[in-house]
Order: sequence, then C-alpha cells, then structure tokens
Amino acid sequence: MGSRVGVIVMGALLLLYVAVAGWYAIALFTGGQPLAVTMGVALIALALIGAWALVRELQFGVAADRLGRTLDAEGGMPEAPETMRSNGRLLPDDATRLLEHYGSVATASPDDWRARYRLGVVQDAAGHRKDARAAIREAIRLAKTKSR
Repeated sequence: MGSRVGVIVMGALLLLYVAVAGWYAIALFTGGQPLAVTMGVALIALALIGAWALVRELQFGVAADRLGRTLDAEGGMPEAPETMRSNGRLLPDDATRLLEHYGSVATASPDDWRARYRLGVVQDAAGHRKDARAAIREAIRLAKTKSR
C-alpha cells in the first residue's frame, strides 16, 4: 500500500510540474526572444519526457502486480528462506542457491512467464534490481504473447 501512495504522490507532483512548466513556457514564448522561446521548448520537452516515463512505469507496475497476484493465487511464488537480512534481502548463500535454481528453471522453459517472474522476484530479493526488472519485463511480454 505504501508504494501505491508513493506512486500517487509522484504522479501528482509530476502533474504539478507539467502545469507550472507549461505556464512558464507560455510566458517564455510570449517574450518572443529566441533564447526564451528555446527555453520554453525545452521546458515542454522535459515535461513530456517525464510524463512518458511515468506512464511507462505505471504500465510496468500494473502489469507486474497483475502477474504477481495471479502467480500468488496459484501458489507459485518462491518461498522465502527462514533467515534473511534485516532489510529483507537474501543472505549471500541463499541468494546464490536460489538464483541458480530459478535461473536454470527459467532457462529450461524460456516461454513460461511464471518461471521468468519467479526469477525476477528472487533477483530482486537478492538485490539485483536491474536484472529483476528485466526478468519481470520479459514475464510481462510472455504473458501478453500467451493471452493473444
């Protein structure tokens, strides 16, 4: 629930930024000077890039949450070891063991979104955030392909 509140706050802040940047860009355009117009265009471009990035992250989050709920309802989420670090990450030995296991399962079944998602969950718990996002992104792609 906390992450959803964070997303809402960040979305609201981005919308506020877009509104203020748009207002300021219009003010710069009306000045008519080339440097002011250029700065106005840059403000609008940055606002559009920010909005695009937010939409992409929201799409990723919603799709990942949907797959996670489906997998959890099926009882297919990876089991957490009994002992973990205080920050919720896996201990190094557990991380190595689980990454090898779920990595080999995902490699053995490249078209299974569930295997990719499980690998992403374990990679995230091991602290490999970039790899986890890539695995979950691949799981989302595979799930979309299967549903067509």
